[in-house]
Amino acid sequence: MATIEIDGKTIDVDEEGYLVNLSDWTDKVAEMFAGQDNLKMTDSHLEVIKFLREYYDEYQIAPAVRVLTKAIGKKLGPEKGNSKYLYDLFPYGPAKQACRYAGLPKPTGCV
Repeated sequence: MATIEIDGKTIDVDEEGYLVNLSDWTDKVAEMFAGQDNLKMTDSHLEVIKFLREYYDEYQIAPAVRVLTKAIGKKLGPEKGNSKYLYDLFPYGPAKQACRYAGLPKPTGCV
């Protein structure tokens, strides 16, 4: 099993880089994953990540991109609940990449 190290703590990740234990997530984990993708975390990224973590807490599932887009539009407004906005933040796929940064499992249906 692969691992990452943050602040002297070793954290298990699966073969695709998703956290094995959701409880290992911190803001620093998100920043490390973003750095691996050559992205700089912004408040906009963190807003989506926080939304995803709350969604997962409520529904116990990571949303697919279509569901994510619609749910963000309802909660954060139509200017953020659209594919262009989310792909600008997470160019490798808003559901897949944002869920990884949020410490959530890979959404079902993502390849």
